[in-house]
Amino acid sequence: MNDETRDSIRSNAKYLRQVRPIDPEEICEYVDGRPHPAVVRRVLREEAFDLGLVEREDGTFEPIGDEPPSPAFEGVDALPAEHVRRLEDLLVEREGVGWPDGESGDRLRDRIRAIKERYLRQQPVEYDDLTALAYAIYHLPDYYAVTQYVIADLLSDGLLDRRIRVLDVGAGVGGPALGLLDLLGEECLVDYHAVEPSAAADVLEAMLETTPPSVQTTIHRTTVESFEPDDQFDLVVCANVLNELDEPASVVEGALDWLAPAGSLAAIEPADRNTAIGLREIERAVADDGPATVYGPTVRLWAHESPTGESWSFDVRPDIDVPPFQRRLDEGASGPDHQPGEFVNVDVQYAYSILRTDGRTAIDARGNRSQVAKMAEADSYVTDRINLLGVKLSGDLTEAGNPLYLISDGSQSTDHFAVLTEASILNEDLRDADYGDLLLFENALVLWNDDEGAYNVVVDGETVVDRVPA
Repeated sequence: MNDETRDSIRSNAKYLRQVRPIDPEEICEYVDGRPHPAVVRRVLREEAFDLGLVEREDGTFEPIGDEPPSPAFEGVDALPAEHVRRLEDLLVEREGVGWPDGESGDRLRDRIRAIKERYLRQQPVEYDDLTALAYAIYHLPDYYAVTQYVIADLLSDGLLDRRIRVLDVGAGVGGPALGLLDLLGEECLVDYHAVEPSAAADVLEAMLETTPPSVQTTIHRTTVESFEPDDQFDLVVCANVLNELDEPASVVEGALDWLAPAGSLAAIEPADRNTAIGLREIERAVADDGPATVYGPTVRLWAHESPTGESWSFDVRPDIDVPPFQRRLDEGASGPDHQPGEFVNVDVQYAYSILRTDGRTAIDARGNRSQVAKMAEADSYVTDRINLLGVKLSGDLTEAGNPLYLISDGSQSTDHFAVLTEASILNEDLRDADYGDLLLFENALVLWNDDEGAYNVVVDGETVVDRVPA
């Protein structure tokens, strides 16, 4: 097929998309040489993203809507059955029908143990075929859920259109990709690009085989440092990869150059202390000393201020159901060192940062010295009652006793924790607010906690706490 034929098909499609659904059998009548409808359909699929067309079940193509996508999202209960089946099929293809048992099961269990051990020691994981499968068993489900929660916030804020170019940096075995694509659904056109140099790309490719026609996928088997994109992206995702890079801040700063003017970069890391704090250090390097703005959740509420506190901040969502492949592998384990649940991973806990280059933030409110105190000046108001703005950056951090929440205004050099000592209807928003919500504290008592080396913002019966609209 020559360029003239392709251009003619495109031209006819552009005209007909304004009139009625596009039927490949109709278009072939208007193209010189009358190409076969299958040829026309292939061209329309290849050009669907640029033309703004979605293929329907009856074989016709319709224009994508102009309104922002608004998929219903009420959380993640489990990894969808179709992804469970695909991964189990892949395990059977690679390891045989009895993959959870015998030598194959032992190999997978030993490899998961090795992955977990290297992670605890903050050592990089070298991927071969077995490691990629083991990683998929243990991590694909929770990464799927985490990505949906993060991207759902972007959708609810209207930051993604129905045509989306996505770059998935260090895509791994496909948890973030599947979560993202399932969330967007078939009403969006997605041009998805993955950068993954390791053997994990083989698992990723297999997991993406069943994507709908509205999704175009391209896997770049190269390092992010060597990647050279041909276009800009509306969304760049760096999920669970930055902690494995030698120069993560440099990689993020380079990826910001690949964003479209109104694009977002979503950096996601596990919730453990080292990776979560490391993410905040990267965030500060590229946002406070670099080209980006923190859209959320750690919005800077004071101009020209940057936090220097530890800020171990992460979100927690309900556990997902145990996937069948994790249960089967765990039940097949034996030996005195095995603890039931060793190969089950259903926690949904994560740290994240949304970065942009257009200056937009999730919270419009800013600090004003005439109305609220600044956390950077906490030394001057210890033992005083003050008014304070703070973003809620944790759930309740205590197992017993007074509820405790990390809060931030983006200026602090030392962490601040809101301590609820006397609950009332006037301060119930402290408990009820979501992660990332902005709170106004009125008449809160500030004390120094010498044991923790932090400031406590005491919320008692005299304190009012209100959520501030974003």
